[in-house]
Amino acid sequence: MKPNNLSYLNPRTVILIGIPGLEHVQFWIGFPFFAMCLVALLGNITLLIIIPAERSLHQPMYIFLAVLAATDIGLCAAIAPKMLAIFWFRSYSMAFDACLTQLFFIHTLQCIESGILLAMAYDRYIAICDPLRHTSILTPSILVHMIVVVAIRAVVLVGLLPILIKRLHAFHSILIAHSYCEHMAVVKLAAEDVKVNKVCGLFVGFSILGFDMIFILISYVLIFQAVFRLQQKEARVKAFNTCTAHIFVFLEFYVLAFFSFFSHRFGHVPPSTHILLSTIYLLLPPALNPIVYGVKNMVIRKRVAQIFLINHGS
Repeated sequence: MKPNNLSYLNPRTVILIGIPGLEHVQFWIGFPFFAMCLVALLGNITLLIIIPAERSLHQPMYIFLAVLAATDIGLCAAIAPKMLAIFWFRSYSMAFDACLTQLFFIHTLQCIESGILLAMAYDRYIAICDPLRHTSILTPSILVHMIVVVAIRAVVLVGLLPILIKRLHAFHSILIAHSYCEHMAVVKLAAEDVKVNKVCGLFVGFSILGFDMIFILISYVLIFQAVFRLQQKEARVKAFNTCTAHIFVFLEFYVLAFFSFFSHRFGHVPPSTHILLSTIYLLLPPALNPIVYGVKNMVIRKRVAQIFLINHGS
């Protein structure tokens, strides 16, 4: 399937080819991605059942975790159906407006996830550096305001991307070398000047992912300073253990995010490698997040065990 040299004016459809160079094995590649989606859906739905039902989990960290779980479910729903249709049923075509809609939801949910990770880092900072004021600072109303601000920021800034793409009319191809509609993959199809699109994409990436990462790192510098000032070794270990799950989730999200972000713009990574890793970046964190937090939290582990025991007994 090769692009031709024709110019497409206001195309109504685009063609997603999946993973360039690996079309002959895409059918089999779909199975591990399906497994990731299945684990992500089961794990995050379980969290959304357990956290509201268990009063001991009605704390800022677990409220943020519930929002993160809902965001991860949304990411799987946005990317998996079309991607698996490409891999398994060779359903390559997609309406152009549907492509922009998928682009908007994928990048918006990514940015919401980044904002929630920042909120969780702030919660850990308050819990360790100012524990006596933790409940008075992170009140329910403050939590709601933080979540709403994170969502509005993502919707407004990411909303610029499809709007700017819609102003483009001439495209040199309608073949998207990707398994989902990613911003730069779509922009590269245009036969017009896309400097504004590229600058806006960089601005959105750095103003959300870059901003959040910097302040998460600052939070952990302050947290580690406070932890190492504790005199008792047991207290230091206990304080550090409250952060390990968030640190793991933070690292897996941002390392993969910035690799995908920079390799698409500045790198010389083979397309198949880039697309595989960028898809893993979207699907692996949603699958791992509930496992990481479930393993670390005894209450979640017990409730999960109860659910499976009840189902097994019935």
